Formats: sequence, structure tokens, C-alpha cells
Amino acid sequence: MKAFFPALLLALLLIPRPGLYAQAAPQPPFPNLSTQGVMSIPTPQPDPVIPFIDLTVRNPESGQEVAFSLQLLLLLTVLSLAPSIIILMTSFLRISIVLDFIKRALSLQQVPPNQVILGISLFLTIFIMWPTFQTIYEKGFRPLAEGEISVETAYREAEGPLRIFMYNQMQSRPDNIRLFMAMRGLDKPETLADVPTYVLIPAFILNELTVAFKIGILLFIPFIVIDMVVASALMSMGMIMLPPVMISMPFKLILFILVDGWGLLTDQLVRSFI
Repeated sequence: MKAFFPALLLALLLIPRPGLYAQAAPQPPFPNLSTQGVMSIPTPQPDPVIPFIDLTVRNPESGQEVAFSLQLLLLLTVLSLAPSIIILMTSFLRISIVLDFIKRALSLQQVPPNQVILGISLFLTIFIMWPTFQTIYEKGFRPLAEGEISVETAYREAEGPLRIFMYNQMQSRPDNIRLFMAMRGLDKPETLADVPTYVLIPAFILNELTVAFKIGILLFIPFIVIDMVVASALMSMGMIMLPPVMISMPFKLILFILVDGWGLLTDQLVRSFI
């Protein structure tokens, strides 16, 4: 029995098994537009280069560098004051107030939005002030950029057209100029040259506020009449709990559209500056 088990084991090892010595089946070919894989490690991409910006403060080496520093400081000052200059020294103030008045007179709360009102005011201001801006560019900015005039001369050339525009709006109502001249203790001016700029600007602002409120009052009158008629009709019918604004607003819009309100308002606003 002891010799039987080694003989059985040897016989099992010698029995041929199919497929043991057969060749491996060929691999299917790669599909079209495919690439063979590689075992090599790709070369890493270099790190992106970020430029280094350095701001140094040093003593100027020449008078030109001093002048350039002053010009840069003046430019930054003008850019920081640009919103105030556009709002208070141009036609923007009157237009924006009048458009807000018409919005309230029509009993409109959210239409048109305030951003739209300000956008309309801005582009109407550019339209009205374009000749003034063009004069400032031709006489002040372009000669300064070409090095033909100094910064002080460019300031005077840019200040002149704005002063003329503001003074033209107050020729028929010079009371505000007299008020600020008296508050400052200055003599009565004979010409525009006798009025300092720091006096002309606040006088112009008060004038624009007064004119804008006068236009707003005239705009409110017809719509107030509609409100009174609607309120009287509702009270006569006993509808006390019904808000009159809800009924009068469609009639206001119909009247405003029938008379071409936006066109008339824009036309009269532009004509008020000419």
C-alpha cells in the first residue's frame, strides 16, 4: 500500500491535460483612432510663471519725475471726484430729479427701477454736455497729453467751459450768486470772471434744485386732478375702502401715453438747458 500512493501520484502528473501547452489566444486589435499605451512616465510641465510687481518709493532724480508724480496725484484726485463733478456740475442733477418726480406723480413704485432712471439721466447728460466735454478735451486734455501746455494751464482751460455752462443756467436768476458772494464778503460781481469757482458751484447746485422742483410741481398738477376726480367718484359710490391710487394709476398711464409723455418730457428737459 505504501508503494501504491507514490505510483498514483506519478500517474496523475503524467496524464496530459488539454490546453496546458496550447498557445495563448491572440489579443483583439485596437480600434481605429486609438493609441498604444506606454509605460514611461511623462515629463512634468513646468510651474506657471507669475510676474512680480514691485512698487517702490524713492526720491525723484529730476524735475520731470516730480512733475509726473504731481500729474499722477492730480489724475487720481480728479478720478475720485469724477462722480461728484458729473452729478453736481452738469445737467445730471436736474434731469434725475425731474425723472424721479414723474415716477412719483404716476404713482409708480418699482417701474422703472432707479438704475434705469439714473442710466437715462446719465446718457441725457452726455447728450447735453457733449459740446462742453469736447471743448474741454480739445483745449485742455489733448494739449496736456501732447506736452504742449502745463498742468495749471490745462486746469484753467478745462475749468472755463464748465464755468460758462453753469453761468448760462443762472443768467436769468443770479440771486444765488449774489447770496454766496455776500456770505463770503465779496464785492458785487460785474462779469463772470469776478465770480470764483468755489462760489459758482454751490450757486449752480441751488439753482438746479430750484428749477427741478418747479418742473416737478408742474408735472404733478394734472395727475393730482386725476386723483381728486377718482377719489370723489369712489366716495360718491360708497367705495371708501377701495384705494383711489389703484383706480387712478391706469388713467394716469393712459393720459401720459396719449400725450407722448416721455417724448415731451425729454424735449423740454433738453430745451431747458439751451
